[in-house]
Amino acid sequence: MSTRRSFVKGLTALAAAVAASIPLLASIPAAHAQQKTVKVGVLHSLSGTMAISETVLKDVALMAIEEINAKGGVMGAKIEPVVVDPASNWPLFAEKARQLLTQDKVAVTFGCWTSVSRKSVLPVFEELNGLLFYPVQYEGEEISKNVFYTGAAPNQQAIPAVEYLMSKEGGGAKRWILLGTDYVYPRTTNKILRAFLKSKGVADKDIDEKYTPFGHSDYQTIVADIKKFSTGGKTAVISTINGDSNVPFYKELGNQGLKATDVPVVAFSVGEEELRGVDTKPLVGHLAAWNYFMSLKNPENEAFKKKWAAYAKAKKLPAADKPLTNDPMEATYIGIYMWKQAVEKAKSFDPEKVAAAMGGQTFKAPSGFTATMDAKNHHLHKPVFIGEVKSDGQFNVVWKTKGPVKAQPWSPFIAGNDKKKDEPALMAEKK
Repeated sequence: MSTRRSFVKGLTALAAAVAASIPLLASIPAAHAQQKTVKVGVLHSLSGTMAISETVLKDVALMAIEEINAKGGVMGAKIEPVVVDPASNWPLFAEKARQLLTQDKVAVTFGCWTSVSRKSVLPVFEELNGLLFYPVQYEGEEISKNVFYTGAAPNQQAIPAVEYLMSKEGGGAKRWILLGTDYVYPRTTNKILRAFLKSKGVADKDIDEKYTPFGHSDYQTIVADIKKFSTGGKTAVISTINGDSNVPFYKELGNQGLKATDVPVVAFSVGEEELRGVDTKPLVGHLAAWNYFMSLKNPENEAFKKKWAAYAKAKKLPAADKPLTNDPMEATYIGIYMWKQAVEKAKSFDPEKVAAAMGGQTFKAPSGFTATMDAKNHHLHKPVFIGEVKSDGQFNVVWKTKGPVKAQPWSPFIAGNDKKKDEPALMAEKK
């Protein structure tokens, strides 16, 4: 009897052991499968005032990820995008960034447009040692070990644009209206431009600075003021208006008949996408300064536009019948491919190792030039183009640099910047 009881006990123990091992055995392939995917964050406003600009950056990021996955992924791992919508709400950007890093465990994040959103997430990425690729022109005055800036610094956009407008070729402007949305990027850029203009002998009375809140829509008074100010001499407007406010601003220029031949406007945050909702015929000749335009003719750009058109159609994106590309889309695309290359060089998804492998990465960009990540300062070397608005909402390039320009994160026109290092602290160093 006791032998039988022992035998039954033995069978029960064996069954229990086998049962206990089943989840363990089942989890082995699951764990292996997990290793074959890598999560990346996509952090862009898909609603609110900035959705007009940021939604396509989410879409082009997903296109690049799909392309990479179709070719075998990164180091054999498929990229799994985690898309979140911070809804043009700056504190929400920080919350979403923390969620991506702590809950979703992303290896890298591609995102932000406005500098206030970037400033919101920066402490989170630095605290948690995450990696952010930021794809939009900005005011500079920042270097972080946790951020790679694939958009332009002021010397790659704002300064060349003003130099062009001052030149005989650009109309020889003597008076300046600095018009922007009221937040860090326009105010800091205009601080730099005011110092630059003063260094060129422009008096304070010949500079007028104006700001409007995000989402501002009534530009009647402001455009009337621009017309009045311009009676005092050859005037140009430097626009750092961001988001959907650009639509009513440009409409009002048309309504009041303010042509580029009277007062040229050069914009730093208006590209092909922002002009989509505007009658561009009255805006012909107004300018934008970027590091890429859709109208550039070269094999890389033709391939980029073709891929984007096919993707927009396949995904039934809004306005897929008129697919547009723009500068921040190109910068997003470059950033994703450079991150892939750095991962492969580092043989690791670890942010510190990837950051160390980023310096010197190159990518044959849709601009037609090879973009290079600076060896030290986390910014790209990029060409600069100035384009005139055409009646079809595209840009005709009227001026460009001979080749890529090295970014100056610390503007020489701000006192004390000559003492700042042109490179961040190492990722491993604690603040």
